[in-house]
Amino acid sequence: MNWLNTQLKSSLLALLGSHAITPGIREDRIEQIRQSMLDELGEFGETHFPKIVARVRYALDAQALWFIRSEVMSVLGARYGETIAREKINQISKNFIGLLPKGLISRPSSFRG
Repeated sequence: MNWLNTQLKSSLLALLGSHAITPGIREDRIEQIRQSMLDELGEFGETHFPKIVARVRYALDAQALWFIRSEVMSVLGARYGETIAREKINQISKNFIGLLPKGLISRPSSFRG
């Protein structure tokens, strides 16, 4: 019976396109993302945008950090310019794969404005 439950769970996860991420791995990845954001914000963020730094520091989960990316992008844009800021955010965004519902991860756009 246990084998059947394991097989059903594996099959269901495969159908949903989700890889099994243990809670420990999930927490480690969330902390890596948080630290990446804080590292990019650095002293500039602490000095000029302390509320955004606090939001990153105290975000409860991956979804909260995902939505804070736009604010981090604004700070990085002020510091480095939009092109470099976008590259940095794109690198951070790659770390969210597998942590969020599929509909939340943005897809690359073919639009080049």
